[in-house]
Amino acid sequence: MVGVAADRFVTLGELVQALGGELHGDADLRITRIEPLEAATASGISFLSNPKYRSQLQSTQAACVIVGPQVAEDAVARGAAIVTPDPYLYFARLTQWWAARTRPSASAGIHPSAVVDPSAVIVPGASIGPLAVVEAGAWVGEGAQIGPHCTVGARAHIGAHTRLSAHVSVGFDCVIGERCLMHSGVVIGADGFGFAPHQGTWVKIEQLGAVRIGDDVEIGANTCIDRGALGDTVIERGVKLDNLVQIGHNVHIGEHSAMAGCVGVAGSARIGKHCTVGGAGMILGHLTLADHVHVSSGTLISRSVHKPGLYSGAFPFDENASWEKNAATLRQLHALRDRIRTLEKQIKS
Repeated sequence: MVGVAADRFVTLGELVQALGGELHGDADLRITRIEPLEAATASGISFLSNPKYRSQLQSTQAACVIVGPQVAEDAVARGAAIVTPDPYLYFARLTQWWAARTRPSASAGIHPSAVVDPSAVIVPGASIGPLAVVEAGAWVGEGAQIGPHCTVGARAHIGAHTRLSAHVSVGFDCVIGERCLMHSGVVIGADGFGFAPHQGTWVKIEQLGAVRIGDDVEIGANTCIDRGALGDTVIERGVKLDNLVQIGHNVHIGEHSAMAGCVGVAGSARIGKHCTVGGAGMILGHLTLADHVHVSSGTLISRSVHKPGLYSGAFPFDENASWEKNAATLRQLHALRDRIRTLEKQIKS
């Protein structure tokens, strides 16, 4: 549930004036919370995006429901409604509008406890939070927010209106575009995993590239994006990464691709535009995924994918005894294939 203080509210008229939609009901009706349909209260607003849940319209206590045209009649019959072609998109924009009105915002300026190198450029209107560090030659754009305990490395670039939540680290020479959001614990520009074997030991390969992130990118908590070994790791505009995602060195992710929690992408993989990877999906290094490739949760991509589509590779779970039998059978598939080929040749002859 998302609400405001008890003495604060918005009216349906204000909401529709800001976001559009066709209002059915009292424009002066007061809304204090955004709530799920099944748990809504008499001062809440909810949404219904999937018509198969239309039965919930009869039981919800929501003051107003955002719906599509196909269920508008049922929604209006129960009370106030906002009718819009895409209720889920309307809900997303409502949350943004609501957050802008209610979420605490940082004040422009540099907190007294922050450490900012004299050669760093902090554009007026930017905010540098408590105990943050901005190193030599860094640039922080208009309206950008650098949260508490963040580090912006030497010569790094933070675009206008980008927000770094608490404890974000941006390495030297890394570039983050405009209107990005980095959640707490994100690390941009740590060294990629590169070592040369030598007589039973490992010799470090210095990672000399950086990370370049486009505009409107959101990166979830504790996600790590490694700097390139020679060239840069590139995250194009509009990409969305969930929590605990690992992006290896020299990876390139195309525009508006999205990855759920615990995804791992190994070094030098190239991901196309508008791709998605479900939770715990893995992509091996030096592979290419075409545009519009969608990878199911838990799938290991072990070869390049050049055709758009949905790809799955997770072996279904089962009772352990049954799973062990199936696993043993899988280990015999190669031998079984050879036996079948031999039999086919004998039949043909």
